[in-house]
Formats: sequence, C-alpha cells, structure tokens
Amino acid sequence: MTIGEFCVSGTHPCLPGHFPGRPVVPAVLILDAVIAAVEARQVGWQVVEVIEAKFLAPLAPEQLVCIEMDETRDASRLRFACLREGVPVARGLLALESVV
Repeated sequence: MTIGEFCVSGTHPCLPGHFPGRPVVPAVLILDAVIAAVEARQVGWQVVEVIEAKFLAPLAPEQLVCIEMDETRDASRLRFACLREGVPVARGLLALESVV
C-alpha cells in the first residue's frame, strides 16, 4: 500500500558534497522520508530501529519516489519499499513501538 511520496530538491544543502558533479540523494534522507511517512500513517507508533535497509539504485535529486509499506504478522515490524517510476530504489524492515 502506498503511504506517501517525496522528492529531494536539487538545492538541498547536502547534495554538493554527495557527490560533486553528479549528486546522489544520501540514504539518510531516504530513510528520513520513510520514517516520517510511516509515523504519519501508523498513528500511536514510532519507528525505533531500522532492522534492515538495502539501497538498490541511486536516486538523483528531483526524482519522485513512492513509499510503500507491507505489514508483517508482527505488528511491531513493518516492511517498506521506495519506488521511482515503479523501479525499487530501497527496501527494508523497521521496528515499531507503541507510544500510547
């Protein structure tokens, strides 16, 4: 199920150093967008751990990414995928904790 999307501006301050001449969106920005989308969707839960994350393709600035999630049998874990035009850019598994 799609839970959000994001696009990193070409003027983001981290891009000139990552990498000069051919900017690539850092993994930390991708994970930040995923965590924000998950926490907005899963009210009453917060992400407490990135159990697994794989970055499958580089992401350039200004590219739109859709965030999808799949619940696992364990409510405290959630699988995510980030897709650019249907092509996986990242995927992983998050640990959640109830805050209520």
